Amino acid sequence: MPPVALNKSPLKRLLDEVGPVDQVAIEERVAKFTTRSIKKSSKVWGLNLVVSMLDLTTLEGKDTSGKVESLCRKAIRPDEFVVTPTVAAVCVYPAMVTHARRCLGDAKIKVASVATGFPSGQFPLRTRLQEVKQAVRDGADEIDMVIQRGAFLTGDLQRIQNEIAATAEACGEARLKVILEVSELETYDNIRAASFLAMAVLRPGDFIKTSTGKTSGNATLANNQVILEAIRDFYLETGTPIAIKPAGGIKNSKQALQFLIAVKETLGDAWLSPERYRFGASSLLNDLLMQLRKQQQGVYQAPWKFSDAFSGY
Repeated sequence: MPPVALNKSPLKRLLDEVGPVDQVAIEERVAKFTTRSIKKSSKVWGLNLVVSMLDLTTLEGKDTSGKVESLCRKAIRPDEFVVTPTVAAVCVYPAMVTHARRCLGDAKIKVASVATGFPSGQFPLRTRLQEVKQAVRDGADEIDMVIQRGAFLTGDLQRIQNEIAATAEACGEARLKVILEVSELETYDNIRAASFLAMAVLRPGDFIKTSTGKTSGNATLANNQVILEAIRDFYLETGTPIAIKPAGGIKNSKQALQFLIAVKETLGDAWLSPERYRFGASSLLNDLLMQLRKQQQGVYQAPWKFSDAFSGY
């Protein structure tokens, strides 16, 4: 009989607790999502749903109040020729929150802001929390925070949870999105473990977000599926609904519809809502509008007929 391991690391204990991910099964499952065919009225419904789930984003060092104003105008009225929903949120750096709040006016569109030393998270906690509180005071409805991936990978899990809890408290009534930065977590097992770690201290309706959009690896159907199944298992165990936001790398309508299929088949219709599912993407919007015009007018419009996509995610 092998000796009992009494000195397992905190990360290894968490991995044992939440269970491993079957990589082959995950990849086979998501491959099937890409074979589904959505046509006609169902496709139009899905495209409009994706529009309503978008966090229209600009996160560049050269952002200006004018660029944010233009982004907000597009958020309110995505297309002048096709009737669509408004997007879910406009996501900007904390310094741009006041401009976004002013430009959106009475529109039912959230102002989201990245914070906590985005995208690295390598700032002192006090500074990160001050940034969150100021963004909320300036009018942010949602805060996107980043975890310290190095702390997670070295097993400093209590620190991660304490910082998430402190950030949630600093948010007040604003919703929190916890960015895992999946490409730096290295394995599906780690993505699942980090999801459970965050969910244990998140509030109902808060989000897990895949990526900052600033690394080489972003949202994929596979890592999205790992998080969806973690949310499902956590919900079945606790009754607490956690939302999800894949961000980065979702460039076209076909991809977005595949992500919706994954949501429906894993979590059900209750998650087919901007309250529980978002897309962190801006270049995606123009492709959605192109597809919607095609459905209405029967022909594709030239890409130059659409306003320039923003380069945030």
